[in-house]
Amino acid sequence: MNKAQLINLITETVKDSKIKEISLKILDNKRINIEEGLLLYTDADLSLLGVLANYIREKLHGDNTFFNRNIHIEPTNICVYNCKFCSYSKRFNDETAWEHSIDEIVKTAENYKDKNITEIHIVGGVHPDKDLHYYGQMIQKIKEILPKIHIKAFTAVELDFMIRKANMSLKDGLTKLIEYGLDSIPGGGAEIFNPEIRKQICFEKSNSKLWLEIHETAHNLGIQSNATMLYGHIENYADRIDHLNQLRDLQDRTNGFNSFIPLKFRNKNNKLSHIKEASVTEDLRNYAISRIYLDNIKHIKAYWVMIGIDTTQISLSYGVDDIDGTIDDTTKIYSMAGVNQNNSAMNTEKLVSLIKSANRKPVERDTLYNVIKEY
Repeated sequence: MNKAQLINLITETVKDSKIKEISLKILDNKRINIEEGLLLYTDADLSLLGVLANYIREKLHGDNTFFNRNIHIEPTNICVYNCKFCSYSKRFNDETAWEHSIDEIVKTAENYKDKNITEIHIVGGVHPDKDLHYYGQMIQKIKEILPKIHIKAFTAVELDFMIRKANMSLKDGLTKLIEYGLDSIPGGGAEIFNPEIRKQICFEKSNSKLWLEIHETAHNLGIQSNATMLYGHIENYADRIDHLNQLRDLQDRTNGFNSFIPLKFRNKNNKLSHIKEASVTEDLRNYAISRIYLDNIKHIKAYWVMIGIDTTQISLSYGVDDIDGTIDDTTKIYSMAGVNQNNSAMNTEKLVSLIKSANRKPVERDTLYNVIKEY
């Protein structure tokens, strides 16, 4: 459906005058504000949000749907923090805690010498005894085994702790990690930026101002990153729009975010288990509004391990153009929260089939969205 047809459809079918006005503004490629974004969350029909988000998605990418060949390495789940939503972090004496040595991690990397992966994603707990230089040496040794690999590593929360532990400034610490071989950083640890919500769910960890400062500093040093938002716990729609707005503001300054990834709260084995998880329709509403509001972030990613294959396919009609990667059974962050996605592994053929089954075009990419192969 082209723009003129959509304008006619919205003009004829949308009864709420304000929602109609916002919708036509979006089709006219004009930026919406916080109040308008919040109104979409509260008052717009999901079907309308899908139409608007899909229009933007197809204007940017057509039917192209991106994925990459990647693995996750999780050095440890031992963590100094005790976030209420987390099912992953453990203390030293917990029987489910693990701590992999650098040699063990190098052996994992060796298993992928001939498997054509393009990215290793490294995140884990914030270990009390490890600093920047320990993790830097880990990166160096991985690149000795896989010299062409792109290493996307460490959330802002991990970076904050390891840099402070090394008694370095933020800029100097990130510069040193680049020297060790860091290529980009993921978007984890953002949770929800509202400080009052953070006090209730993750009061110990780095605050939202520091998260944004770390990513801005990284962008200014030439390190691209992703951005995330944890939704579906105790936050409300106003908190979500505020979060998206702060990301949009930072992207205006740096243009350093590659993609935005809404992360669904999962309620198993954590201190917020009494909260009912968001429904699939709420997931789709969140994807659609993220695509509409973040007009300066090119890609919206659905993490298939987190939301499941079926919802991932549907999300491709609600603004999503990326579904992450093969992962190859190398992440426990969501399985420990009760998610079972065939042991968190998908080969390239399965990802291509998933995308084609949703009537989209699979495109293999690298971490920075350079096209490797079209299917």
